[in-house]
Amino acid sequence: MQRIPILDGWRALSILLVLAGHLLPLGPHRWALNGAAAASGMALFFTLSGFLITQFLWHRPDVTPFLIRRLFRIVPLAWAAMLALALVTRAASVDLAANLAFVANLPPTHLLAGGDHLWSLCVEVQFYLGVALLVALGGRRALLLLPLLCLAVTATRVVQHAPISIFTWQRIDEILAGATLALVHAHAPRWTERLPALLPLLLLPLVVAAAHEASGALQYARPYLAAAAVGCSIYAAPAWMRRLFGSAPARYVAEVSYAVYVFHVMFAATWLGSGGTVIRYAKRPLLFAAVFAAAHLSTFRFERPMIERGKRLERWLVAQRARSQAVGRPPSSLR
Repeated sequence: MQRIPILDGWRALSILLVLAGHLLPLGPHRWALNGAAAASGMALFFTLSGFLITQFLWHRPDVTPFLIRRLFRIVPLAWAAMLALALVTRAASVDLAANLAFVANLPPTHLLAGGDHLWSLCVEVQFYLGVALLVALGGRRALLLLPLLCLAVTATRVVQHAPISIFTWQRIDEILAGATLALVHAHAPRWTERLPALLPLLLLPLVVAAAHEASGALQYARPYLAAAAVGCSIYAAPAWMRRLFGSAPARYVAEVSYAVYVFHVMFAATWLGSGGTVIRYAKRPLLFAAVFAAAHLSTFRFERPMIERGKRLERWLVAQRARSQAVGRPPSSLR
């Protein structure tokens, strides 16, 4: 499975939009630009997740290695953050249990104080389990159902008047749109060769617009606009955009983005985010520095070793499976 450098830039952009939306003043409150920035960042993040997960399973439709890799990637830091929040806030056991089981975003919600943003991890893990079950039952071809499921989720949002939501059945079309993009990419249609280089840059403002609360019905197109912007850039993008999105800084921000996402709201709930408006924003450089420092340590000192443990477990299980299959085979002379 070939790495696509420009996706690092999209991941970096997604987390920067979320940070801007959650932590920076983006104009008067009545303009609602903070919500648009954060929601568009999440749309891009979910698109990338759906694309990469589906691409992995399309090329390697083996559920066990997939689940081991994803759970060792997501769960250790998520659980550590949830436990820390529960201890500090003295959360009820039912709230902690719902978070640890990644169902806290489902009604009635059980999100932790300082961990409201962890709803997205619940949607992610629910998608992992759902798509793994789909492949386990139907093999690689079962992934072809994901575009239909994406349309069904969007239709549900329209019927239920839910332009934006944290409930899985009203938000997962952003991941499924990325999954659909992966299926398109796997077949590499010829029309992608004729896409204009400026198209991703024209689509990006539409993604932000579709994340704004005043954009009306356009919000239902947000998953597809995000997937289109990312997808078009894979095939056609200005040279400067490819250089920027594939640069070392972009790759670094992309690498630490998961930890940055987990920590940024948690840290903002501490002294670093306290005080009146002037004092609070005066502390923002210190808050950003603390978040990125903690994310760096987490990524390279905690998450990466956990990922390596997951890979070792995966190799051991694959070896055990191969051994058991070899024992069950008849001798070559009897075949």
